[in-house]
Amino acid sequence: MPWDPKLYSAFAAPRLRPALDLLGRVDLDRPARIADLGCGTGNVTRLLAERWPEARVWGVDSSPEMLRAAAAEPSSVTWVASDAASWQPEAPLDLLFSNAALQWLDDHHSLFPRLMDRVAPGGVLAVQMPHNHYAASHAVMTETVEAGPWAPLLRPLARRFPVGDGDFYYDLLAPHAAHVDIWETEYLHVLDGDDPVVKWTMGTALKPLLDALEGEARAEFLGEYTRRIGLAYPRRADGRTLFLFRRLFMVASRQG
Repeated sequence: MPWDPKLYSAFAAPRLRPALDLLGRVDLDRPARIADLGCGTGNVTRLLAERWPEARVWGVDSSPEMLRAAAAEPSSVTWVASDAASWQPEAPLDLLFSNAALQWLDDHHSLFPRLMDRVAPGGVLAVQMPHNHYAASHAVMTETVEAGPWAPLLRPLARRFPVGDGDFYYDLLAPHAAHVDIWETEYLHVLDGDDPVVKWTMGTALKPLLDALEGEARAEFLGEYTRRIGLAYPRRADGRTLFLFRRLFMVASRQG
């Protein structure tokens, strides 16, 4: 499915904050080889290249639209069109970084050990994924899927809980790691404008559902979701909307 860089970047600042928090927990002096899996428009990838200017940095993404937006800004990064699950570096990496991307991939039970295999001894796997699928933004999405004639079409696309809990990932990473640090953070985003939670999800989790619908069905589905979201996330007295968003982080150092 094609991604819209402009739509995704509409909330660039709150989306960037978790990446900066993850980057701040990576303790590497001079990594030589770095990859950003699911790099999107490359704003985080460029930060990796700026922090470690002597390193070779790859930005990997499967979306041609996102990669075109990433390459439009000059940098030292090498942009690679590939699926994050199947991409293999030519040599093990000192840092394998992924921000808000791996939730789109299935079978994490086998994926995360494979990712650790791509990290050099003493290197780091650093991952952040949204863990907000219990929140109203996603629960309402599922309710809306079931609330109309589009249910048979959309039900297989509504990936309800694609991310596990922290202990699940600890058990996957610990056999390969000298140290594993896993934590969760809840961000209270203060959003402006009309229906901002709807606009946020239109750039991420809602997109596959909307892409599967056309014309009147698409408009009716989006209208019903917008109505329900308005009840779950009412405007505050100052006109803004509060969006509580939980994210899961993990930093694993590969055994030497």
